[in-house]
Amino acid sequence: MRFDRIDRYLRGDHDGPYLPRTATEEYKLLAKRAISNWLPLVVKTTAQTMAVEGFRRTDTAPDTAPAEWQAWQANRLDGRQAAIHRSALTYGQCFVTVLEDPALPGQARIRAVSPRRMIAFYDDPEADALPMWALRVDAVPASSDQAAHGWFYDASGVTELSIGGKEGTKALSFTAHNLGVCPVVRFAPEIDLEGRVLGVIEPVITLQDRLNQGVFDQLVVQTFGAFKVRTISGLAPELVRDPETGEPVLDNATGKPRVVPIQADASRFLVAPDPDTRFGQLDETPMTGYLEAVEAGVRSLAAVSQIPGHHLLATLLANMSAEGLKAAEAGMFRAIEEFKKTFGESWETVLGLCAQIAGAAPDPAAQVVWRDAESRSLSQTVDALGKAAQMLNVPPRALWRLIPGVSATDVEEWAQTAAEDDPATRLADSLSKAAA
Repeated sequence: MRFDRIDRYLRGDHDGPYLPRTATEEYKLLAKRAISNWLPLVVKTTAQTMAVEGFRRTDTAPDTAPAEWQAWQANRLDGRQAAIHRSALTYGQCFVTVLEDPALPGQARIRAVSPRRMIAFYDDPEADALPMWALRVDAVPASSDQAAHGWFYDASGVTELSIGGKEGTKALSFTAHNLGVCPVVRFAPEIDLEGRVLGVIEPVITLQDRLNQGVFDQLVVQTFGAFKVRTISGLAPELVRDPETGEPVLDNATGKPRVVPIQADASRFLVAPDPDTRFGQLDETPMTGYLEAVEAGVRSLAAVSQIPGHHLLATLLANMSAEGLKAAEAGMFRAIEEFKKTFGESWETVLGLCAQIAGAAPDPAAQVVWRDAESRSLSQTVDALGKAAQMLNVPPRALWRLIPGVSATDVEEWAQTAAEDDPATRLADSLSKAAA
């Protein structure tokens, strides 16, 4: 299957480099060692720049955390969101289910599901935010006699299923969710008008195979041709002789006299008694071309995946100015901005379902706040925000959320502290206490 192949390559189980049919065990060992898995780095480099750190509703004050964000914190999504983003980037899609927690009424339970375990059917696969129905299967049984455990999601509820086996498919239980829609949200970084999804791994699998072949060729040359070879011609071999009789010792397998092996290494000086003996040398194979071929493969991988070359090759970072570094990363951040738009819509749908479960009305204009991951210093950001407050009369509190690394929880805490330190507030508290 398509997703199984992507998963296999992500874990380093690649198709091996080309080998002739007569390859020896030494060549097969080198082929195993030639697997250089760059694909996890392609996923991590993109995923590590994407993190939701806040949520804003149009009907809630900027320094107040809405109910949706409380559900976010309760489900520990500050940390769990990374796995969802990585899965969506890897396979081209990932699913998230949103249901009421049976143990905590009014509290949403958000769970991520791998696309290898779930399928969803859409009326319009490109435009619909939610599917008509979705089917989740834990694992495919090893035997046809065994049943698989699954769940069927639709607009009315969740049906627990026993799929296949001797008794066939049957419903085990049904739980209504009262949401009116199928509570399964898809995260897809790239989707076309026909509903086809594409991740960051599948387009570069061919380049990964090319890299493995280049590394294999390099290892072969490094192992068998990277050293000078000494040659000797016209030298009669010295025979192994019996110490008692002085007669040559015959080899049991061939019946021929055994030859004393020539001890040739860097610490020995070769001499021969025969004046017709000639010593020669075969030069080593230059490694430069093979190293450059591997580097060219990495550059191609960086270009196709829109990952800056210096993230994959440290040698490209030498003597790079700040302007050059920003220009080199521009392509990656353009791709990340596109991913943030699609993932942001998915997170807003997830949090809208959380609001519905909490008894609040979803805000169609609400937005998630992404962490700023671009290469800029804190002093530059604060200076720009200060000028915005002074020259454009932007309220300082509205700028708190734009400071890198500041979450919605931090903004809410700052607002509470500012209210406590406000002189008018302190005076009002003092008067109320005196009146009491």
